[in-house]
Order: sequence, then structure tokens, then C-alpha cells
Amino acid sequence: MAWTNVYFTPAQVGAHNSSDDLWVSFLGHVYDLTAFVAEHEGSPLTKPIIAAAGTDISHWFDKEKKDLKRFIDPVTGVEAFYTPNGRMLHVPPPGPSTKWATNFGKPWWQDDSRIVGNLSQCTRLVKITNMLSSQSQTIEVCNEETLEQIQERYLVYNSHSQSYTWKHLGRVLEMDKTLGENGIEELSEEFYKLSIDQHEFVPELQVYFNDDLTNP
Repeated sequence: MAWTNVYFTPAQVGAHNSSDDLWVSFLGHVYDLTAFVAEHEGSPLTKPIIAAAGTDISHWFDKEKKDLKRFIDPVTGVEAFYTPNGRMLHVPPPGPSTKWATNFGKPWWQDDSRIVGNLSQCTRLVKITNMLSSQSQTIEVCNEETLEQIQERYLVYNSHSQSYTWKHLGRVLEMDKTLGENGIEELSEEFYKLSIDQHEFVPELQVYFNDDLTNP
């Protein structure tokens, strides 16, 4: 699956927060529901999904069953789906209805074809300094990402970053490994316990220009 090793920060998911650009995350995955909501444009059952655009909705789901949570309705005594924003697409009505179509296949929250990646379980800041220009950028990255993936994030600042050697404290980094695997530990929990502002101790990566340029 193309999305297996793709990670997004919560901020990236949060940027897709409208009906015509709609992502949500839950149970560790990120879903693009833009086309799905467009297919049902005008339906009031899209409103709870649109209201949640750009957010994590894991609290709607049973982690073990990977399905919407259920509860016993205190009025009817019947089991019902937990939908805190109101009934939404693919959720049956509270009572029998001839208008309820069940030919939609899998409900949208079980349709893996809508997954675009994984929600990072831990993000961190890194400072990247171009030793040729002396310019630095501090960016948020996913702890699960390899240096190659971090390099892709850095392309917006330096389109030729693939023509640079990446180092930390004078040591060449292995681009197919994560920061942690390269010995750059994630210490935010330790900083929190010690009441230290982690933003004051952001690890710095130095990029050194090689002779050849890659195509932009």
C-alpha cells in the first residue's frame, strides 16, 4: 500500500479543513474524504463530517473493533451508533425506514481506499542549516520519518537539497534511517519532566553542498 510509510503531522491534517478539501484522522490513519463528501453534496448527513474536517476523530471509534462506538439508547433501549456531531453518512436511522439504502458497501470509516497516510504519533522540531548560504529553517517533522522523507519536506526551502550531504555534529547521516536511528534522540518527555522549553534545544542538521546539482 502506497500510504504505509507516509506520515503527516496533526498540523498538516488540520490544513485540510473545508468541505472541498477534507481530511480527518482516526485510529492512526489519515483519510481524504473530499471526493466522498462531494458525491453526497447537499445531504444533511455530510454536516457532521464537514464539522470535523481537519481534526482527529479517534474518540468516535472502538479501537479494538475499528468501528464506530455503540451505546444503548436510554429512551428506546436499542443499541445505537455513537455520533457526537449527529447522524452521518452510512449510519442507519434510529428506527425502521424504507429510505435507508444499504447498498453502499463498506461504510466510509472502513474503506481503506480513502487512506492517504498515517498520523504521526510523535512530531519534533529540527533546525536545518545550509552551510553554503548560512540560512536556517526550523521545521516540524514526524519522528517516524527517514531523513529522505525529511529531505522532501525541506525541498520547499531548497529545491537542490538532494545535492547536499546531511550531517549532525560533524557525522554524516544515513538518509534511509530516522533521526532516532541516526542517534538523534527525541527528548521532549524528558524536557517536560524537567520543565525545560524544548524549543530551546532543537537539534540542528547541517547540509553541505556537493559538486553536482539535481534537477529542480
